[in-house]
Amino acid sequence: MSTARGRGTAAAPRPYRALGVAMCLVTLLAGCTVGPSQRPPVAVRGETVAAPPAPAVPSTPDPVPPLQPQNSSIPFADCTGQAFSALGVAVPAGRDLRVECGELPVPADPLRPERGAVLLAVVRVGEPGGLDRPPLLAVGDSVTGPTVRHALVLGTQVSAAVLEKFTVVGIDRRGAGSDRLDCGRPDARAALVDADPAATSEAELTPLLEQARAVVQGCNITPSIALGSYGSAAGAADVERLRDRLGVAQLSAVGVGDGAGLLAAWAAAAPGAVGRLVLDGPPDPAAPEPDRSTARAAAAEATFDAFAGSCTGSGACPLGADPRAAVTALLDALRARPLAAPDGRRLTAGGAVTAVLNALPEPRSWPALAAATAAAAAGDPVALLDLLEPSLGIDGTFDGRLATACNDNPARLSPPEVAELAEQLRADHPLLGGAIALEQLACAPWPASVTPAAPVATALPPVLVVGTVADPRAPHDGARRVADTLPTGVFVSWQGAGSGAYPRTPCVNAAVDTLLVGGAVPASGTLCPP
Repeated sequence: MSTARGRGTAAAPRPYRALGVAMCLVTLLAGCTVGPSQRPPVAVRGETVAAPPAPAVPSTPDPVPPLQPQNSSIPFADCTGQAFSALGVAVPAGRDLRVECGELPVPADPLRPERGAVLLAVVRVGEPGGLDRPPLLAVGDSVTGPTVRHALVLGTQVSAAVLEKFTVVGIDRRGAGSDRLDCGRPDARAALVDADPAATSEAELTPLLEQARAVVQGCNITPSIALGSYGSAAGAADVERLRDRLGVAQLSAVGVGDGAGLLAAWAAAAPGAVGRLVLDGPPDPAAPEPDRSTARAAAAEATFDAFAGSCTGSGACPLGADPRAAVTALLDALRARPLAAPDGRRLTAGGAVTAVLNALPEPRSWPALAAATAAAAAGDPVALLDLLEPSLGIDGTFDGRLATACNDNPARLSPPEVAELAEQLRADHPLLGGAIALEQLACAPWPASVTPAAPVATALPPVLVVGTVADPRAPHDGARRVADTLPTGVFVSWQGAGSGAYPRTPCVNAAVDTLLVGGAVPASGTLCPP
């Protein structure tokens, strides 16, 4: 069993601490490649001839909202040096940025505001002297940790044209950062992570269901925690409160992964408050189980293939000529004998697969993943275990991520149904399918959300939806369906891999800048090369 270091038994979410202290406890996460400041050509896959930027649609019945400067009532304070150093974010040469920190009080339980409030960290980052420019809210995926760091990273990556127009704003998601959810038993968390992804029988799954119940029970005994408040529905209400406190009638925003799902829920609930909106890899909330898990397993396997191709294409892949075979051999060896680290942690087959799934969304982490996996195959598990630390280590995100995932997915599968799903996914996607099936078991005892689904908005400005062909968090076809369900959806497809296409690639950057900076609608159906 993987042992988490420094964790207590069961604890309530910690009250808000000084933002600098909270930031210091965030695990370093890799960012994306800095995109060029000029708009690059938009091309389809395989083209080498330069093409003009994505043309605007000649006419649209839904105009792009004008930008509005901030009139914020949030008391922000300069925290530039502290923020960049504590969160491990490097500012590119030639870019001068200022960061200001604040906090936003929100109801601990949106359905029972009398229970009191919690404080969510808020940051804004932009050019010095320009922090009152129109806000561009950046909402990250729950697996990447506090959104305040996501906003800070995005501020170092967006084009100069975006920074001339906007101030990038971030707010922590519920369950992460200053409002970190920490209530499950550490041994129960570890048992779920260490579960063998090859387990497909009810006899193997029933004990895991008991561990899942232990996590939920640990949270239920804490009176101050409203488990249903961790997810996109409550997050959407938080965004609307933030918009009001920033003093703008319409808020522009970019969301990634389930952060894009949160913004889609906000747009449906408050369409009149939506400014220039980009949903980058949103999950399809209408996808039922087991279709949802099946699509995710296929996307995760495709992302692994992209990782393997990147490794072997480098000319010095530590996993050899066949990374899939190397990882499979490691898992077989770990099933026979887990590896012990000098500090007492143990690497199991389940832990190794979880580490792979944690690293796949960010291509910049792939070289480290390859090196860590090769080291484990040689008998040293430390680097691969370290990839689990953001989830299970000190100030880990396991509980918040689990709450968000379970609250956003209303399906609850029984152990026999999970066993059937695991057997099917193992057959079709042998490396990662089993682990994704077991995630449904972790959600089985989680209370179903009582928040009613927001209606589909019928009066939205143009919304740009970006899908990535190999996205382990949000399958490409699901993102396309989200665009199709929006009355003003515009879809752009990136033929690449990882979670979130913006601002990784010049083609996607051009489409996003067309909307955010130019105030025009990019051409729907654009295919962007990898």
